[in-house]
Amino acid sequence: MIENMKLRHHAAAQAAGLVDQLVGLYLKVYADGDEFHSEDRYRRQLAGHMQRAGWDLVTSTVDEELVGYIYGFPLPAETGWWTGIQEPFPAGFRTDEDGKRTFAISELMVAPGWRRRGIARALYDKLLSGRAEERATLLADPDNAPAQAAYLSWGWQKISKLRPNWEHAPTFDVLLIDR
Repeated sequence: MIENMKLRHHAAAQAAGLVDQLVGLYLKVYADGDEFHSEDRYRRQLAGHMQRAGWDLVTSTVDEELVGYIYGFPLPAETGWWTGIQEPFPAGFRTDEDGKRTFAISELMVAPGWRRRGIARALYDKLLSGRAEERATLLADPDNAPAQAAYLSWGWQKISKLRPNWEHAPTFDVLLIDR
């Protein structure tokens, strides 16, 4: 573990004061991004996600500098998360939700100068520890080989592809892990 690193949970009300820092780190991580990775689109995404029941954020700071974060929320019965999923997917895989079965990780990022030090794994472990959902899901960039390798080493399985119904959205790999 990195000396002076602190991991903290934040509910939406607590995270409201961190939005500019979260967006700032996002823009550093996606500095070479396209229209999908714009500040405006991400601010709208973050604001919408923060209103979800059960939304949870874990931040990683070193000497009060934000070096990474992860957030997610349980998928409610009326979720649009699975809209755009592509077949085939494994037999028995279900997209119906009840607010208790699946936890969706929406973002996991670490500042470029802080990568390969175990921060992503520490954030991931802290977010999911103690969660009651039976499985978790995330959408991963198929071209991000380091992230893909990390997820697979942590036990995630690629089950399909999905192109969300968001402005300028790319096609992602759908990953799933049973808990």
